[in-house]
Amino acid sequence: MSTKNEHHMVPLAVLLKREVVNEKIKKPDIIYGQASQRKKGEDFTFLKTECQRVPGDGVTTFSVFALFDGHNGSAAAIYTKENLLNNVLGAIPSYLSRDEWIAALPRALVSGFVKTDKDFQEKAHTSGTTVTFVVIDGWVITVGSVGDSCCILESAEGIVYYLSADHRLESNEEERERITASGGEVGRLNAGGGTEIGPLRCWPGGLCLSRSIGDMDVGEFIVPVPYVKQVKLPTSGGRLIISSDGVWDALSSEMAFDCCRGMPPDAAAGQIVKEALQVKGLRDDTTCIVIDIVPPEKLTPLVPPPKKQGKGVFFKFMFWQKSSESSSHADKEYSEPDVVEEIFEEGSAMLSERLDTEYPLCNLFKLFVCAVCQLEMRPGEGISVHAGASNPRKLRPSDGPFLCSSCQAKKEAMEGKRPSGDGASRNSYGSD
Repeated sequence: MSTKNEHHMVPLAVLLKREVVNEKIKKPDIIYGQASQRKKGEDFTFLKTECQRVPGDGVTTFSVFALFDGHNGSAAAIYTKENLLNNVLGAIPSYLSRDEWIAALPRALVSGFVKTDKDFQEKAHTSGTTVTFVVIDGWVITVGSVGDSCCILESAEGIVYYLSADHRLESNEEERERITASGGEVGRLNAGGGTEIGPLRCWPGGLCLSRSIGDMDVGEFIVPVPYVKQVKLPTSGGRLIISSDGVWDALSSEMAFDCCRGMPPDAAAGQIVKEALQVKGLRDDTTCIVIDIVPPEKLTPLVPPPKKQGKGVFFKFMFWQKSSESSSHADKEYSEPDVVEEIFEEGSAMLSERLDTEYPLCNLFKLFVCAVCQLEMRPGEGISVHAGASNPRKLRPSDGPFLCSSCQAKKEAMEGKRPSGDGASRNSYGSD
């Protein structure tokens, strides 16, 4: 678990049932700010609070906040900023209800990330980018991430939750094992005479990360498949910090939250960047987004009991109480807890695991459509995501999900089942 406290997964249906029972719970206010100091000009952000699940319907809105930390140029970061959201939304059927839409989002993030990477690589650019992509729908937060940018959450209770994964090879043994099993090599830069320097890198190519979008000059085992985490906030709210590695190389999560406590998001983002630069200097682009997710002002403020006081971030109204209470058994069973609840978490790099969904979630997606690029196919035309598995389940020819031939080739390359393009050797300088 990516938190200091242990919490069990809570079914999405239970969480959404609570929203029905607690009808007084309204959508939170979203207040955000960002700050950046540029060194190479390869960091880009995407901030949008009025995205629509149903075009033209101002009610079905959600917010997206994303950070793209490019390397070897800015082309991958710019392309991903311009296309990723549309690719994610294109992987979600348009006829879904809100609860179905939220349940489908983790798979859609995988499809959108892989499609964006595949489309960008076809343009033959060699740059790459990390991605931290945050979707906020009501009190539900869904994060998809590749690379070493980071998204962390502090609840109003002062508990820190890590909503992204660190895909640096130096700190992720599981990813090192995956790359070597797929035919890649992991090692430090060979400076000659048997001397190795710098962080662990993947060869060919010399990238320090195991996952990114772009990087066509590196082996395909550098995959775009995101780690995805989905949580539901209590109505007391919370604060999100999304930052590039320029911040996290200098500050711990506690230092980041502590240095900006009591500040509005704009000032908080600026203070975090300032603190990071004081520690490490401006060695790389350093970018920070701060998002406060707070109850709407019309709710009744409640002063927290003494035992609840401590590290919670300062909001306009920090703690809240429901304006009415019910004594029914159903209300008690589905009463809103004052904790962050985990809905979904998955970090596998295998598309067969990430795209295969169980009943009833599998019924939300069209069967004869490529699960990555959304190309419509005739029955029998697609290739099962389980094709070629060493221990496949007993599948019928009609079992999906399916991939088109182009996306199947991409999947095989990512799994080391066909050669990738040549990249830089360990005797040449790699990417950051």
